[in-house]
Amino acid sequence: MTIHWCGTGLSAIPGLRRLIEAGHDVVVWNRTVEKAREAVGDLTDDIRAFDLAALTEALTPGDVAVSMLPGDWHVAIAEACIAKGAHFVSSSYIAPEMRALDEAAKKAGVTLVNEVGLDPGIDHLMAHALMAAYRASHAFDPSNTHRFISYCGGIPKTPNPFRYKFSWSPLGVLKALRSPSRSIKDGAEWVVDRPWNAISTYTAPLPTPESFEVYPNRDSLPFMAEYGLGDDWTVDQFVRGTLRLDGWSEAWADVFAEIETLSGPEGDARLKEMSDGFWTDNAYDEGEPDRVVLCVGLEARKNGETVWHKTYVMDAWGDERGTAMARLVSVPVSLAVEAAIAGKIAPGVHAAPSDPTLVKDWMQTVGTLAQHLQIVDHAA
Repeated sequence: MTIHWCGTGLSAIPGLRRLIEAGHDVVVWNRTVEKAREAVGDLTDDIRAFDLAALTEALTPGDVAVSMLPGDWHVAIAEACIAKGAHFVSSSYIAPEMRALDEAAKKAGVTLVNEVGLDPGIDHLMAHALMAAYRASHAFDPSNTHRFISYCGGIPKTPNPFRYKFSWSPLGVLKALRSPSRSIKDGAEWVVDRPWNAISTYTAPLPTPESFEVYPNRDSLPFMAEYGLGDDWTVDQFVRGTLRLDGWSEAWADVFAEIETLSGPEGDARLKEMSDGFWTDNAYDEGEPDRVVLCVGLEARKNGETVWHKTYVMDAWGDERGTAMARLVSVPVSLAVEAAIAGKIAPGVHAAPSDPTLVKDWMQTVGTLAQHLQIVDHAA
């Protein structure tokens, strides 16, 4: 059994090194071999230039292919895995094209695991843990009024005037600002065309409570079923979103105003120009610590009174081990690889597991990656 790890970008290295150091048979594939050597050449000589045909030929039944490449490679690699009887792991959201492979994966007896990084990934584990605890409590009642939040953000450990710093090209961040979102607010579907039209304040229950700006992102609604909120539940709020430093919206006001005016090829060119400027002015310096804050909370109320309310909160920052973001994305990926090898995740297309044993074990590992990890009981 061989692990074929494809991609050695900034967010891939700690998990990859963990698997190699644990003694697994790992082949490293990267589009630029020299960059891969710089990352893991001290641990392995089996580093190859990524090529889909070569990877497909190398796959054997029971192997695992990991795609930490850009998202447009995931489905093709997963299809190759199905054809060769191998498993597949990525940290990315499950695209419709990936979801469509579920039946074929089950027939082939292989597992295609996605959404096992930070966000998506650790946030899912926290949600499953809270939902299991709530369902097991005396307070559980679908007719309760429920409020669910999940906010995650990569932010500078040392705040800067721009209230944000970039680990890689800012273009992706700028493009995401043009994306709509769907969530539940005040018991009804809430569609937002631009994030800056939905910014609110959230106080994270850290050891010293801290205020952040938050906004919904993507489409939260499919995760209601994923997390186990039934159609018969009363839901007042359900939102998965992004967390930013307090003052971010003010610092970015001119950016929002300009993005709103951009369209077509000229708009894309201007976005690239803006991205280049932000990279020059607001990239992380060598060795500068980043920070990741993740809060997932579930509250249940009956007759206006809170009967159950817990928040899973994590605070992590860069240290001598490297960036927090890289640890929190890639180490869970490596855990998913080991789970797939061990047959702990059923064949088919899956996001981060809800199995209580896996959730507990993985969160114990997450606790070693973060400087602070706690379940806060607000109703205690």
